[in-house]
Amino acid sequence: MAIREVVIDDTCVTIHECDDLGDPITGRAITGSWLWDSALCLSEWISEVVANNQVRISGATVLELGAGTGLPGLFAATSGASHVILTDVGSLVPNLCANVGANGLEDLVQVMELKWGEDASMLGQVDVLLLSDLFYDPEEMPALAKTMHSVWAEGTRGYAASEVRDGVDECLKVLQQEGFESHEVTLMTRPLNRDSVETALFAVYVISRLSYTGLDSEN
Repeated sequence: MAIREVVIDDTCVTIHECDDLGDPITGRAITGSWLWDSALCLSEWISEVVANNQVRISGATVLELGAGTGLPGLFAATSGASHVILTDVGSLVPNLCANVGANGLEDLVQVMELKWGEDASMLGQVDVLLLSDLFYDPEEMPALAKTMHSVWAEGTRGYAASEVRDGVDECLKVLQQEGFESHEVTLMTRPLNRDSVETALFAVYVISRLSYTGLDSEN
């Protein structure tokens, strides 16, 4: 296990990475067990727009789907969110709990197992939905959209980040077919987290449900 101290502006978030965590059936590494660049991009973007009063996190109920190590949700908790829920597959829940505890956020942050396609309406109204590096397989998007619909209310705002790579556009097209529209708000080129010699292009999107296409003044 590796421990990372991620500093964004003046905020430090401790992240545990489990490089040796594998699927017990397939033996493949569970990629959500380490920190991905899209999570850094989304957290940095949130920091910037919150500081400029373009997005409000203070007092919000925040849900992160496919949270992995949970950095964006944890950062939201340090930025004034009143309640944060981090969700992912069961094998990643213990490490998410460890990251919540490492940052002393047990009173603000809840961790639960949630698979895409499941109904999450029991969580109640969600103000902010965070999606980090989830646009990799178009075939997974209908299930993701089903869960998103189950928590989406008229005032919900969605924010997502992804590396710009093959398959992202197709994922966004499928999400649109499933009722969600994406608006690219920024592009950034940055050194890769695991190989600072290489760089990649990343995008941040505002996500809205098509039945509520008019974005509010806070994006």
